[in-house]
Amino acid sequence: MFAILVQGLALASVAACSSYPEAPQLSQEAAVSHPIYLIGPGDALQVFVWGNPDLSTTVPVRPDGQITLPLVPSLPVAGKTSVEVAHQIEDELKKYVKNPIVSVMITGFKGPYAQQVRVVGEAAKPQALQYNDGMTVLDVMIQVGGITQFAAGNRAILLRQENGKEAKYQVRLTDLMNDGDLSANVAMLPGDILVIPQSWF
Repeated sequence: MFAILVQGLALASVAACSSYPEAPQLSQEAAVSHPIYLIGPGDALQVFVWGNPDLSTTVPVRPDGQITLPLVPSLPVAGKTSVEVAHQIEDELKKYVKNPIVSVMITGFKGPYAQQVRVVGEAAKPQALQYNDGMTVLDVMIQVGGITQFAAGNRAILLRQENGKEAKYQVRLTDLMNDGDLSANVAMLPGDILVIPQSWF
């Protein structure tokens, strides 16, 4: 109960300041800054070893960023591409298999923590989301089911790391969701946190 109260006070304090500038409209080049998907904890990887069906499997990436495969008890994969992981597995399997050829497909997507977009407060389904190239606030709100009836949508705050410092921007979610004002639809970046406060009345 105390933790819930502290969280509520934190959200209220963030929202109390309405002097934050509106989030900037990013250029397409700036928004699409991570074209290569990096593997993160919670992802699912389908590993296919050509000519060796007993070694082919689908595995989850553990919270420590590693996977376990037949003949490979622990392999760090977080922060790497699927091609890099395939080469890693090939190197490990060379101890047991002659000239192994491995392909890796990502079948469940979460991404590294630093690239996830987080939504907290009065969203219908607060959660951490995988960042996708060109993602906007509208895309995020669709994935979290919109805002609750108790949300102060136009007092939402976007927290973003810029040049090693935390920047805060106002986001007009009510205008976007209820009025269709697309000028309030701003681009998201990896690591962004969207805080949706509760209405005071």
